[in-house]
Amino acid sequence: MNGPYKPGTPCWIDLMVPDQQAALDFYSDLFGWQGEIGPPETGGYSVCTLKGKPVAGIMRASNPDGSTPDPMPPTVWTTYLTTDGIDATLKAVTDAGGSIMMGPMDVMELGRMGVITDPTGAVVGLWQPGTFDGAGIVNEHGALIWSELSTGDTDAAARFYSAVLPISTAPSAMPGAEGYTELKVAGRAVAGMMDLSTLPDGVPPHWLPYFHADDVDSIQAATVRAGGSVKAPAFDMAAGRMAVLADPQGGTFAVITASSPEQPA
Repeated sequence: MNGPYKPGTPCWIDLMVPDQQAALDFYSDLFGWQGEIGPPETGGYSVCTLKGKPVAGIMRASNPDGSTPDPMPPTVWTTYLTTDGIDATLKAVTDAGGSIMMGPMDVMELGRMGVITDPTGAVVGLWQPGTFDGAGIVNEHGALIWSELSTGDTDAAARFYSAVLPISTAPSAMPGAEGYTELKVAGRAVAGMMDLSTLPDGVPPHWLPYFHADDVDSIQAATVRAGGSVKAPAFDMAAGRMAVLADPQGGTFAVITASSPEQPA
């Protein structure tokens, strides 16, 4: 990435975990990231890098006062969508039937953030960039290549995201991807949306990050060796070969070797 992300585009992801160092070790070994626990003034937040560029954040699950939550929240990856005005976007969120979980809040000079729940129950972050635009490298091995919303009501989700950000939706024209919806910014697909009915019972609405992998099967095997698990074993599909995996603390992510990569930014 050599410039700012357009509003509505996924620009950053971060992971909240009980054991931050263990997560740093896992993803560093899996994808070749570099990262360490950050300074106290940032709450220990880790900005992980690949080839010297930021690719993802990892943070320890904690209460606002720094204490350990009880019960511990689930380990989840959060996707952040770019906005050029977070206050107006958060107002649009509530006007459109969503709810605000956090924010708006300043993150030093880096930018302003919020976390929301859409009307279908999926959690997503919002990022108004200051000095930090988001991921500095995408579409390479170990970096973000795609973001995907799974929801029980794709029509309601489409209306919501189109109301709060300059996002349009359209059925995917890719052969073999019937029923899949593309989320577009300025006419370009930046994310996807699918119906929860295609997933196992009990999976809640969620945003899922996809990392590019040179060899999906090797990453799947490495995940298992490191104590992670396989949610959907490697398989071939319309956009390439992919798998859905979980790290040892339960954070779910997908990996894909894309046959025709779609850049997320």
